Amino acid sequence: MSTENNQPTQNNDAEANKGMAVIAYILFFVPLLTGDYKKSPFVKYHTNQGTILFIASVALGIVISIVSAILRAIFWNLFTFGIYGILSIVLNALWIVPTVFMILGIVNAVNGKEKPLPVIGEMFTIIK
Repeated sequence: MSTENNQPTQNNDAEANKGMAVIAYILFFVPLLTGDYKKSPFVKYHTNQGTILFIASVALGIVISIVSAILRAIFWNLFTFGIYGILSIVLNALWIVPTVFMILGIVNAVNGKEKPLPVIGEMFTIIK
């Protein structure tokens, strides 16, 4: 299994396990609970990517919450909704990024590719 293989996987592994690879991006723990990641290198790769995406999403949520609380404390009394409201909308718009990454991962899984997610996909290997 390579870290980046833009060509469809050569064997039937990808074709036979596309469904579980897609599920790995939606509910990363399902392939872990069923043990399918042990049976298929293709599922293992996408389970790893889905797990990384989940961890990055949790980290993003924590950062957004902290920054939002700080902004609320600073701007709430000064400008009521104005600056705080705009910054809050911008911070919440960051949730588009993990959603786009999830869609990219699902598209790669459906196409039988082992392509890492942008930015976060090559940083870590959690499932070995």
